[in-house]
Amino acid sequence: MPATELSGALDAWKAGIDAHRPDDVAAVFTEDAVFQGLKPYTVGRAGVAAYYDSQPPGMTVDYRVMREKQLGKVVLGWVEADFHFTDGRDPVEVNLTVVLIGGRITHYHVSRRV
Repeated sequence: MPATELSGALDAWKAGIDAHRPDDVAAVFTEDAVFQGLKPYTVGRAGVAAYYDSQPPGMTVDYRVMREKQLGKVVLGWVEADFHFTDGRDPVEVNLTVVLIGGRITHYHVSRRV
């Protein structure tokens, strides 16, 4: 499958998470990105970097794009992601909704997959 704007952003997001480089993860987001992980939401790259810096070293993520839609300059994505840990705990399986503008994530929302 050819690379898309969404997969390019998510590949960079994954690389930063897998290497535990929170600033690299934050660089995938816009300056004013709304970010809602599994903790309270934050706005901006500093909050994204702090969120991923608080994650345990060795955490990795795999993702699958379920649906992608281009609306003018905006890209909407529905993504399944599985976060894996080295301490033996079960993976955390989530759904992501992401909105990209100019190749960067401007809105990120996580919900647990049931």
